[in-house]
Amino acid sequence: MSTFEICIDSVEGAVAAEEAGADRVELCSALFDGGLTPSLGTIETTLRAVTRIRVHVIVRPRAGDFIYSPFEIEAMERDVRAAVAAGAHGIVIGALTAEGDVDVPTTRRLIAAAGDASITFHRAFDMTRDPHAALEQLIELGVHRVLTSGQEVSVLEGAPLIAELVRRAAGRIIVMPGGGITPRNITRIVEATGADEYHFAALVSSDSPAVHRNPAPLMGGSLNRPEYERSGTSGALVGQVLAAARA
Repeated sequence: MSTFEICIDSVEGAVAAEEAGADRVELCSALFDGGLTPSLGTIETTLRAVTRIRVHVIVRPRAGDFIYSPFEIEAMERDVRAAVAAGAHGIVIGALTAEGDVDVPTTRRLIAAAGDASITFHRAFDMTRDPHAALEQLIELGVHRVLTSGQEVSVLEGAPLIAELVRRAAGRIIVMPGGGITPRNITRIVEATGADEYHFAALVSSDSPAVHRNPAPLMGGSLNRPEYERSGTSGALVGQVLAAARA
């Protein structure tokens, strides 16, 4: 039976994913930026709020590329240790060299900091110059799974490469498709990739409960979603994808 991981950015998202029957969550902040390290308070509260579902925590200090400075690497190592100490079941990481290869020393350092926690290498993998060589490096490092869209904008476009990576992995590492999975395409993705684990977000927008609203200031940069609009994980949408995949 397939395993389904939901990308979330809140405690409520973890609860919704668990109630909908998902197997695991990837806990992040700033999904608009592709997912950044959540606060320690969010990690601890999430772990207390769920009972069955496994919680994996992304450790990514900023948006942008995956080439990190010594200070950023030190911060990431500390965040990994803190998340594991809080009880996280797994850690999600990714680091590259300027040439587009896996940053082996940094990855090894973060794996060591994670101890016995499960390790996922995130979609930094999709920015590598040679996915086949990168896959072998991750296997050698002892990474448990790699998240990938097949180096394309979505899993549907990247399905041929994902299927090839699944065959090459031959059970040595889990190749987990993620990116653009919906209730309408999950069956095709399962058939096309032959993967055992799948990763998707199930976000819906809702109106803020704010009664007083000031439309003038913006709290972010030049790219903004409406100030009084919220984004949250939909248990119904999670359930729709799972039902379509398991039908």
